Amino acid sequence: MPSHKIERIASDISRNISDILANEANDSLLKTITVTGCRVTNDLSFCKVYFTSLSDLDKKTLERELNEAAPYIRGEVSKRVDIRHTPEIKFIYDESIEYGKKIDDIISSLN
Repeated sequence: MPSHKIERIASDISRNISDILANEANDSLLKTITVTGCRVTNDLSFCKVYFTSLSDLDKKTLERELNEAAPYIRGEVSKRVDIRHTPEIKFIYDESIEYGKKIDDIISSLN
């Protein structure tokens, strides 16, 4: 189980990435991204950022676009979060919302 420090850092990174995508991204595609979660390894070397989007593009295209922008985002995060080493960032499409909607539809069809 992650320590409180790791959870706080993950929360800070998530909040700052959301802000960067919403306010500083030049690509309109990146402005449609919503960060849903963030997991940081215990040694702070790697960070998985989970996201979802309302755009019509497929998951793989969105992941590729975000992972291409990851070095820029990492640089911006390093300016905002006060830690010695900013973790490497990898974006992963969060399918839990789609899964929840699917379960909700199944329950609705039963009633």
